[in-house]
Amino acid sequence: MAHIIAVGNEKGGAGKSTVSMHVATALARMGHRVATLDLDLRQKTLARYLTNRRAFLDKEGLEMPTPAYTDLPDGGDDNGLSAAMDSLAENHDFILIDCPGSHTALSQIAHARADTLITPLNDSFVDFDLLAHVDSEGENIIGPSVYSEMVWGARQRRAQAGEQPIDWVVVRNRLGSQRMLNKEKMQRAVDKLAKRIGFRVAPGFSERVVFRELFPRGLTLLDLRDVGVTSLSISNVAARQELRELIKALNLPGVTADF
Repeated sequence: MAHIIAVGNEKGGAGKSTVSMHVATALARMGHRVATLDLDLRQKTLARYLTNRRAFLDKEGLEMPTPAYTDLPDGGDDNGLSAAMDSLAENHDFILIDCPGSHTALSQIAHARADTLITPLNDSFVDFDLLAHVDSEGENIIGPSVYSEMVWGARQRRAQAGEQPIDWVVVRNRLGSQRMLNKEKMQRAVDKLAKRIGFRVAPGFSERVVFRELFPRGLTLLDLRDVGVTSLSISNVAARQELRELIKALNLPGVTADF
């Protein structure tokens, strides 16, 4: 049966769809059978990303490994999501689900079914507040917040069903290149919270223009040489290394970051 990956964070703008597309495409390029679902039924950013990819490849006459995408049947209700996941699990190695930046019934189901949960987190205490409340100095954790409590509930449901625990990985995303006091405080706060509520911390992507440039063509960092970019910039090389480190850190079954 497929290993289910949910990419979730109840705050918009954390880079969920960018992470989803790059992880799914990296797995596909490594020869794994990857299915994707987009639970943001209004914006459908991941769905648009994959539509752009198919259109670009068709236009250029190219073939590149591409994750499969499935629209939810029956208007995207709870039963439709469960049925889609069960059907896809039979013929795929991984199902990656891009969750919306809000609290929905579909998102709760995806979290409860996830074997691996990836939570992109911008390097800001505004975003950190979704995981936990901190004091005015940003040093002491007062208590978990709404999203952490939702994940805790999903973990409890999995435990009651006798399933393996969720491997929760918080990905620090959109990191600045400079060493700043806020960045150091965030690092300490994330490390403290990881021990307190039980997640792992993985490196994410720095803030780079290239991610915004790739979306219209549906491309990822791994596709650049295949479309004729023979000399990668220093920024692109560094971004590829960030993706490699992220794939390694996820520690997915049967996966080595060999790209």
